[in-house]
Amino acid sequence: MATLQDLGVAAAINIISAFIFLLVFAFLKLQPANARVYYPKWYLKGVRQGSSRSDERGSLLRFVNLNYKSYLHFLDWMRDALRMPEGELIAHAGLDSVVYLRIYLLGLKVFVPLMLLGFLVLVPVNVTDSNIQTGKIFGTDIDKISLTNIREKSPRLWAHVVMTYVFTAWTCFMLFTEYKTVARMRFQFLAAEARRPDQFTVLVRQVPLDPDEPISTHIDHFFRVNHPDYYLCNQVIYNANKLAKLVKKREGLQNWLDYYQLQFQRKNTERPMTKTGLWGLWGQKVDAIQYYTDGINQISKEAAAERERVLNDDSSKLPVAFVSFRSRWGAAVCAQTQQTRDPTVWLTEWAPEPRDVYWRNLSVPYLQLTMRKLFITGAVFLLIFFYIIPVTFVQSLANLEGIEKKLTFLRPIIEAKFIKSFLQGFLPGLALKLFLHFLPKLLMFMSKIEGHLALSQLEVSTSAKYYYFMVVNVFFASVIAGAAFEQLKTFFQQSPSQIPVILAGSIPQKATFFITYIMVDGWASIAADIMRIKPLIVYHLKNMFLVKTDKDRENAMSPGSAGFDTVFPQLELYFLLGTVYSIITPFILPFIIVYLAFAYVVYRHQVINVYDPEYESAAAFWPHIHNRIIVSLLVEQITLFGVFAGKRAAASTPLLIGLPIMTIVFHYYCKNRFEPAFRKYPLEEAMSKDIVDRATHPNWNIKTYLQNSYMHPVFKDSEEEMDEEGFDAERSTLVPTKRSSRSNTPAPSANGEESPFHG
Repeated sequence: MATLQDLGVAAAINIISAFIFLLVFAFLKLQPANARVYYPKWYLKGVRQGSSRSDERGSLLRFVNLNYKSYLHFLDWMRDALRMPEGELIAHAGLDSVVYLRIYLLGLKVFVPLMLLGFLVLVPVNVTDSNIQTGKIFGTDIDKISLTNIREKSPRLWAHVVMTYVFTAWTCFMLFTEYKTVARMRFQFLAAEARRPDQFTVLVRQVPLDPDEPISTHIDHFFRVNHPDYYLCNQVIYNANKLAKLVKKREGLQNWLDYYQLQFQRKNTERPMTKTGLWGLWGQKVDAIQYYTDGINQISKEAAAERERVLNDDSSKLPVAFVSFRSRWGAAVCAQTQQTRDPTVWLTEWAPEPRDVYWRNLSVPYLQLTMRKLFITGAVFLLIFFYIIPVTFVQSLANLEGIEKKLTFLRPIIEAKFIKSFLQGFLPGLALKLFLHFLPKLLMFMSKIEGHLALSQLEVSTSAKYYYFMVVNVFFASVIAGAAFEQLKTFFQQSPSQIPVILAGSIPQKATFFITYIMVDGWASIAADIMRIKPLIVYHLKNMFLVKTDKDRENAMSPGSAGFDTVFPQLELYFLLGTVYSIITPFILPFIIVYLAFAYVVYRHQVINVYDPEYESAAAFWPHIHNRIIVSLLVEQITLFGVFAGKRAAASTPLLIGLPIMTIVFHYYCKNRFEPAFRKYPLEEAMSKDIVDRATHPNWNIKTYLQNSYMHPVFKDSEEEMDEEGFDAERSTLVPTKRSSRSNTPAPSANGEESPFHG
């Protein structure tokens, strides 16, 4: 069990590590050669301009900053990160990035007052009791200022009950205020946002096949009849996954060709050679330039043939399409209404913006989605409980007494003062961090299998899986396994009736483990993130071996994005720890507050200078954040109910029952009051923006703007026209059809019944 001294050692290690990382970052970012790594966003916006490669090689100043005065202000980046006003930041980085940063501010608004109240009210109440001194519970100096030190049936527990209501009320008030603010910001952003294809486009799934018409004509026929005043055109979706793999393979070969051509140009002696095996490590030795040129030509021929097959084979066309309308109002009506009496066909929803589309999953049959989700749900369930094993092992690291008994030869080493503090105060948090390092990629892979159609949906789904994993494995498993390890001897010595009492005392004691985890994950790791070591290495390797033009150098920058699938669960875990332990052990709150403040500054800098978001959802993720903070409150209340029951506080414990009820009522009020703003687009807002558009741009050609906006990326590198069935934007009075029915009537329903309007 970590002591105050152990936490001091852990804090010193993490603070020194963070300071070193910041010093290294300050040095690296001042070097001109690294400017594209630490300020890529400004290059993408055209504010910064790079110089030619020959100039860079000709002067040392192109690589190294020799102005010593600039090194004296190595922390100026923090001040600069805070200078940009929020309105300007929205225009610069988008609403998603700004609302993401506001989550850190929300944490500060919630936890700073809770910390002050906790230290002014709860800590004096806890420290003046004597439960630990009685010998019923083993604890450290930290436990003496926590709920652990309160005796059974103590009247002091009334203070904790009152403060639980106060803390819950304050958290709900801040949540309500923030939800209201974010909803207002979303409406303002959508009203002021420039014209985008997804504002006029609907994704249609489960299109019923018609034996008499190609699918694109069938879609055109349906929407001309049912949305005659606003329907504009449709873009049928092709299964181009094989073509995408060929294009990706060609890009890989092109990178190798660029590398060897650049090598040959620089040396200008003999032509470079390579081997035909994997990565050029074995096989026949051949001319590298000729080998990769031939490979590219072969792949290009295969890609061209596959492209022709996809465009001309009706079986490549999927029962999915992007349908565009002449106005936002028309698109809103279609996206938010049921199209036919059969609710299983002609399913409509708002289309993701073109950058947000995850094209590979468009080919997944709709009927498979339920089975895929069930399969992945089961896999995630097994994964979560499989990980309990390494988490339990991590908890054993915090129990050195057990290790010493099993491995007696290690006792002299473990008992060394600094080593023991390091093992108990730093190693458990580091080990858990390492166990969780590769998990997000696995969860993202699972989300892709589920069949989500947008990158934003993939990140939200991965975020949810990661969050539940963190709650079960990092929180509950750590508490339960840790309590079992630390009180194992007491378990056997006491009667079964005393076990709830022991657990009630042990749960607060796990605060020390979470404090070490917060310092490793939230202090040193954040400082390491800003260094961007991996992008720095990758950029210079590409710049050295692949870059020939300014365009190549721009592609090598790799600005990346915030990665909501990983940062949201991390934030939500800290909200969980803060809310649960705000009453039990307020001592944890300063560590969370330091993390939130530091992360806010760091990620504000990254949002301004580095991250280039893959998409813009106008803060559509906010309801998920709100819901999980509500879950944190409920977990806190249930945990406190168990702790109070263990304390045998018969008079005060029943009063906690009202808290979950009040919290759930508050949640549903917010859900009904604000969540529709994040799920639907009000017709009033759509009409208002359409009116402004018509007044300011009366001659705007919407058909030209929309006709290629949702073309698959693998088709965009060619000037070939889509076949006449792929995109039909012409509008006529009568709907062209090959069916024998009247040309201005809807198609028969999927089950063979004719429309009631069929003549």
